[in-house]
Amino acid sequence: MREIVHIQVGQAGNNIGNKFWEVISDEHGIDPTGHWHGDTDLQLERINVYYNEASGGRFVPRAVLVDLEESTMDSVRSGPFGRLFSPDSFVFGRGGASNNFAKGMYTEGAELADTVLDIIRKEAEGCDLLQMVHSIGGGTGSGMGCLLLDKIREEYPDRIISTFTIIPSPKVSDTVVEPYNATMSITHLVENSDETYIIDNEALHDICFRTLKLSSPSLADLNHLISAVMSGVTTCIRFPGQLNADLRKIQVNMVPFPRLHFFIPGFAPLYSRGNRPYKGSTVPELVSQLFDAKNLMCACDPRKGRYLTVTSIFRGRMSTRQVEEQMVNIQDKNSSYFVEWIPNNVKTAVCDIPPRGLKMCATFIGNSTAIQELFKRTGEAFSAMFRRKAFLHWYTGEGMEEHEFTEAESNMHDLISEYQQYEAAKDEPDEDEDYDEDEEDDY
Repeated sequence: MREIVHIQVGQAGNNIGNKFWEVISDEHGIDPTGHWHGDTDLQLERINVYYNEASGGRFVPRAVLVDLEESTMDSVRSGPFGRLFSPDSFVFGRGGASNNFAKGMYTEGAELADTVLDIIRKEAEGCDLLQMVHSIGGGTGSGMGCLLLDKIREEYPDRIISTFTIIPSPKVSDTVVEPYNATMSITHLVENSDETYIIDNEALHDICFRTLKLSSPSLADLNHLISAVMSGVTTCIRFPGQLNADLRKIQVNMVPFPRLHFFIPGFAPLYSRGNRPYKGSTVPELVSQLFDAKNLMCACDPRKGRYLTVTSIFRGRMSTRQVEEQMVNIQDKNSSYFVEWIPNNVKTAVCDIPPRGLKMCATFIGNSTAIQELFKRTGEAFSAMFRRKAFLHWYTGEGMEEHEFTEAESNMHDLISEYQQYEAAKDEPDEDEDYDEDEEDDY
């Protein structure tokens, strides 16, 4: 049993989710009506990871689409893959959360939560993993997304919950109250998620401008990048390979301390169209791109922190020996950027089937202490507004209390100091851990 229930919440979550289903359907040879038109049986072998089989040989995505306003759902339905989803999968409210975490969490979202949970329950009984896509800057993705996480965690404490979380970035800010919504959400993510892939728009814009040389990237371009990572993370569950990794293995190898499960995703190869004919697909080229700060989808600089753990998932025909050699090589060269008290902290996986149009590619997942930059940035913006109690009446008016804000703020500070503590940790044992040799002789 390695099936996945996919939940997309809010406007951003649904837009990314749509693109993701296009990518996944393409990989498995499923057309927009849900029928298979693939070219190899391998596409069908583990199609049940993301799809249920319905009558007439039709494949239906195991997805739940949630939003508090109708317009997002209408655009999904009228999109190219609108007929792929079962009509029961759409759950929407009438009012919208108007960028207010409290509305998504306590009022509008709470009314809709039971309906959503009924659908998730039907799907989750036979599944091992739940993945959620949401953005934590607005109201629905943050408030209702966290409410669903809380409830799912209560009902299914043994399931792995992974979230792809779009975090507000300093240069690309859409709403004024983003710091409030994001800080509240991070508290819930620390408690209730098992692995959180942090993605932000600023880093995606940078990749589009600098690397892909797109002069005016659209949201579809950004969503495509996110989908590439999302499909890369689960690729070993869906296709055969030489070295397998599933979400449970990733969690065991990537999370040294339960609270520090915020990952930085990346993808390679990324070239501009004009550059492609001049580049070769080789393992060393992939590895050098993977560890390049410009290819990471999170606006923090890994050179300012240290990697606790890293997972890299390769796709395509390649020799595992070469992959291992390159990985050891990069660790030796950059040993100062990896904590020394976790030896061999890079996990690799190799899947034989590359995505369409590429000979080989790789997905990067890094657990680095540099991610505290993001939390610091959000925390500072939060404190600046909360000190003056700005916009607070919108939240208290929906039933929130002021102490929840102070709690969220102190939780964020705790998380940051935890990252700092492990970044500074050295390999030598602490003085108080040294046992007395005389004591040993007594036994």
